[in-house]
Amino acid sequence: MASKIDPATLESGSAISMLKTLNIQLKEIGVSHALMEVTVSDIHKNYLGGAHGGLIATLIDTVSFFPKPLLPSGKPCTTTNLSVTYVRPAAVGDQLTARAELLHLGRRMASVAVTVKNQHGKLVAHGTTTLMIEP
Repeated sequence: MASKIDPATLESGSAISMLKTLNIQLKEIGVSHALMEVTVSDIHKNYLGGAHGGLIATLIDTVSFFPKPLLPSGKPCTTTNLSVTYVRPAAVGDQLTARAELLHLGRRMASVAVTVKNQHGKLVAHGTTTLMIEP
């Protein structure tokens, strides 16, 4: 039996150790969406000097948990599938915003679509996650 968790807030979501390490901030929890932001810096660079794909995958995976019916409602869940499509590179200095939209919430599974855009509104990546709702 899964243990009860405290509902997530902007503060508790932004306090996740990995997010703090990567300077990612949870900015908004909506009824069926959530937003996270990060400014690409030297700590996020790949070998070629742009944003590492792992940063973007982390954004997509993590923001998926924060629409209100999920962690903010105290529902424990875990990723069972993550799909990421990279559209254009992000450079140091770019501000990335990841927006999750809850597409489906069943008793055991949730489906979430995520877009990642830069400060100019250009699509950098998009992805989907499937989350298993723990009993």
